[in-house]
Amino acid sequence: SPPGRFADYFVICGLDTETGLEPDELSGENFEQTPLRRTFKSKVLARYPENVEWNPFDQDAVGMLCMPKGLAFKTQADSREPQFHSFIITREDGSRTFGFSLTFFEEVTSKQICSAMQTLYHMHNAEYDIFHTPPPNDRDSCSSTGDCNGTSVSKLQRFNSYDISRDTLYVSKCICLIAPMSFMKACKKVLEQLHQAVTSPQPPPLPLESYIYNILYEVPLPPAGRSLKFSGVYGPIICQRPSTNELPLFDFPVKEVFELLGVENVVQLFTCALLEFQILLYSQ
Repeated sequence: SPPGRFADYFVICGLDTETGLEPDELSGENFEQTPLRRTFKSKVLARYPENVEWNPFDQDAVGMLCMPKGLAFKTQADSREPQFHSFIITREDGSRTFGFSLTFFEEVTSKQICSAMQTLYHMHNAEYDIFHTPPPNDRDSCSSTGDCNGTSVSKLQRFNSYDISRDTLYVSKCICLIAPMSFMKACKKVLEQLHQAVTSPQPPPLPLESYIYNILYEVPLPPAGRSLKFSGVYGPIICQRPSTNELPLFDFPVKEVFELLGVENVVQLFTCALLEFQILLYSQ
């Protein structure tokens, strides 16, 4: 039987520099987008431990759900704030495991990847010129009015572009916890503190591996009806498990539901639930 650990896996997903830039087939064809706005295939780069018998690791599912939009590239001109999300993997027998992912951006140090991105931009701009250059008969009228496609092309190339000689390229990466219960707030704090330790100029009090080992092997699941307090990298982390006669664990802020859907839609959803209607949420 499962030993009742707080988390089963620590996972790192991101860019595999050996395979390079692969289009993300799940996102559909997006070649009309500028290369910085395209999505590329992410890979599971590492996981600890390799496998646990009570919760077999599903590499395809975890890789897809950790970074559902694939790899994203940005430059120093773009916002690069970390983003957190959670997900659920439901197996054929109905059992569930919960994932918590923090996605951030780090500088691309591979010259091959930077060169590949530059090449994609050269190809994209060349294709854009071919499809948007006016016919010879229209060029005189274009120049006389001053509203020429050449101007719009040059503006497009300056916007959302990448120049290897002047720009710094960043790529998305994520760290993830796979856990048997949905302690969202605690897992978010663990990941945020780990990320802070990586990006901080001062090293953490202990090696990062010791904190990951602690969360995987030494922090237990709290018993039903009890709370648990354990040490993170920079401060204590607390989670609480409902007792058997309380409502099931729901560690998500209801405020976000209203922010995402709006009051009227939430009321409509609640009405449909009370009337036992079938409810389908459709989203990108």
